[in-house]
Amino acid sequence: MAPLSLWFPTQRSPRLPLLPGTKMVAQKPHRRPHSRWRRRRLRRVLASSQHGGRKAHVDGVARPAPPALKMAAITMRLPVARKAVGPSAPRGGEKHLVAPGDTITTDTGYMRGHGTYVDEEKLIASVAGAVERVNKLVCVKALKTRYNGEVGDIVVGRITEVQQKRWKVETNSRLDSVLLLSSMNLPGGELRRRSAEDELAMRDYLQEADLISAEVQSVFSDGALSLHTRSLKYGKLGQGVLVQVSPSFVKRQKTHFHDLPCGASVILGNNGFIWIYPTPEQKDEEAGGFTTSLEPVPLSDREVISRLRNCIVALVTQKLMLFDTSILYCYEASLPHQIKDILKPEVMEEIVLETRQRLLDLEGNF
Repeated sequence: MAPLSLWFPTQRSPRLPLLPGTKMVAQKPHRRPHSRWRRRRLRRVLASSQHGGRKAHVDGVARPAPPALKMAAITMRLPVARKAVGPSAPRGGEKHLVAPGDTITTDTGYMRGHGTYVDEEKLIASVAGAVERVNKLVCVKALKTRYNGEVGDIVVGRITEVQQKRWKVETNSRLDSVLLLSSMNLPGGELRRRSAEDELAMRDYLQEADLISAEVQSVFSDGALSLHTRSLKYGKLGQGVLVQVSPSFVKRQKTHFHDLPCGASVILGNNGFIWIYPTPEQKDEEAGGFTTSLEPVPLSDREVISRLRNCIVALVTQKLMLFDTSILYCYEASLPHQIKDILKPEVMEEIVLETRQRLLDLEGNF
């Protein structure tokens, strides 16, 4: 049987203007099907190619049907009225915010602290931030800056280099921090002098890219920090999620290790590094902080960690301080929403407004 030639009607293209030096050439008109059998065959081929995904046989060749059109999902966000929130003034009055060049005080009895300088018997701010007074000492805490460590701070850092009898640690400060081999517990918690074998086995303890939790032991004259991990609650970190925020959003507390009732634990580093990890069933105190569990984390724990991570990002975006109560209130306010929807601007604003209102109610009860 000879192959069948069919004519498919197409949309006529618009006539374009002729270029200079060209002529219009008359084209031969297409041959239209004139017999009833060809028209019937054309309808059958078109129907089979449009419905049911069948193949159309044109010129004796089986050609697949054109793919179906897919509709793209569009998310539309409409403006809504904001909820009324009570006064947000903290206990102790509003903070005194200053910009660089603002005069803090003209009283000569105050001492100059960090972020200030004296000019013509006036105490002037050199950075933008909040004014803090401790007796006669006045300093300005910058709202967005690198971490300025103090003795006793809890930090989360990443090992960047292994040197002789020490590790270099990235702690979000201006200079890399130092963790000496003599300032850490040996595996098993044994107390003895560090030998040459311990120095050769430093990479077995900690190597590059490892995350650790430590405490600031001292501050050098150039501003670098000296860390220590002599307690069993410090050491190498295992499986979890690291969130980096500005150090000014982390509230100073007595403890920065929190086991939340939702099934996850949080280490709020004063340097702005926040570590979220599943709460261990039993703590292994014989390892000295060097053993990490590599067992698969259940899906429920991973969902809780992901929700906590998005809640922390939402709190930082809405300029709310981070501590255990604010994170827990934000987590509870986000439960009606899916994890991926927490980062939407309108959902983020809603859950943070509810969190702020609960915190204000909690402060009013004291």
